[in-house]
Amino acid sequence: MTNLIKQQIFGARGHIFACTRKTEKECFDRMIFSSNKIYSDKVAKVKKGDVLFLYNLDADAFHGPFTAKSEGGKNIAPEAWGGKYPYQVEVEKNGDIKTIRNARKMLKMIGIDWKNEVDAERMHWLINYLHEPEKVDLQKLNAKKLFPSAKVKEHDEKPPLISTTLWDYQRQSYGKSPKGSNKYPGVTPAFIIYNLIKRYTEREDLVLDPMAGSGTTLDICKDEGRQCIAYDIAPPRKDIIQNDARNIPLSENSVDMLFIDSPYGDNIRYNEHPDDIGKISAETDTFYEELEKVMKECYRVLKPGKVLGWLIGDQWVKRKFTPVGFKVYQRLSKYFDTVDVISVVRRGQTSNTGIWHNRALRFNFYLRGFKYLFIMKKPFANTQQEVKRKVEWHQYKR
Repeated sequence: MTNLIKQQIFGARGHIFACTRKTEKECFDRMIFSSNKIYSDKVAKVKKGDVLFLYNLDADAFHGPFTAKSEGGKNIAPEAWGGKYPYQVEVEKNGDIKTIRNARKMLKMIGIDWKNEVDAERMHWLINYLHEPEKVDLQKLNAKKLFPSAKVKEHDEKPPLISTTLWDYQRQSYGKSPKGSNKYPGVTPAFIIYNLIKRYTEREDLVLDPMAGSGTTLDICKDEGRQCIAYDIAPPRKDIIQNDARNIPLSENSVDMLFIDSPYGDNIRYNEHPDDIGKISAETDTFYEELEKVMKECYRVLKPGKVLGWLIGDQWVKRKFTPVGFKVYQRLSKYFDTVDVISVVRRGQTSNTGIWHNRALRFNFYLRGFKYLFIMKKPFANTQQEVKRKVEWHQYKR
């Protein structure tokens, strides 16, 4: 290992960027590593002089070390990769670049997750192994437990980004600071908003929550570097503005993302305001007519091509089922295109007790086990006629 590398290891931070067989060549040709907005925060942490590595996920090949020639930023080369990976950092070679094949096993033994920053101790062994793999016995090191699992402390933990249409998280909040208030009736699970914000917004984007409740959206946006406007008809805290969601005081096409956790009917008493939609029964058309007024306002203020997330649940009361979710979705579809429909596992509701589970079996009814999260997109006004798509399915023999 060269003296230059040794100097840069001391006190420096390490970052691993991912690529595929399709993108690797452009990484080397441009000497730029990149990512999409899902990992934009990771790129923003890169400082000039940090030690970098490139991991080809397809080939399971690990290259390095490199040095950050610039700080992590956005669109250093806007045309690179067709604009798909705008969060970028310029790099330069740090001595001879080495490659390790079958790298997944090596990273696991050293206790490295490529998505996270690499600490100095792990980086020391990683670079040693890159340059002289025959002299580093990872199994012996692992047996000595030099590399305990790099678990993030609970107060720093962020929820995972979920890749399926079934979302489940054990707690309402996460991290050191509160996200909303557990004492607020019907408080929104924070991981839902976190997932939406990370997927569909970028730093400094404007997020609107017109039914903000205890302020979960507001708190997450502060943590994630997003601007946020939060309204509620009866705000419980000073940084939420008093306003009726049926008349949003914002200009057209001004918001980058919207989130709404609306009332599901009159099953919860949120406040004493006489105009609260949550005082209207979900068994009446009036309930959906008032929510549609909110939908129209959401459509008006949301930018074309941007996303609205609407959380809603069904109702079963006094032996009558009301498909609240389907009825809300039907009205949302008048204004928005569907991105996807998510099932969110319900936890923490008052009916999640042994007594209620016993009653559900004895009297042959079902407790509400999930909520709908409708992810909708505002279409562009001048949308061209839809091109017929050609889908080639792989057919399996029976």
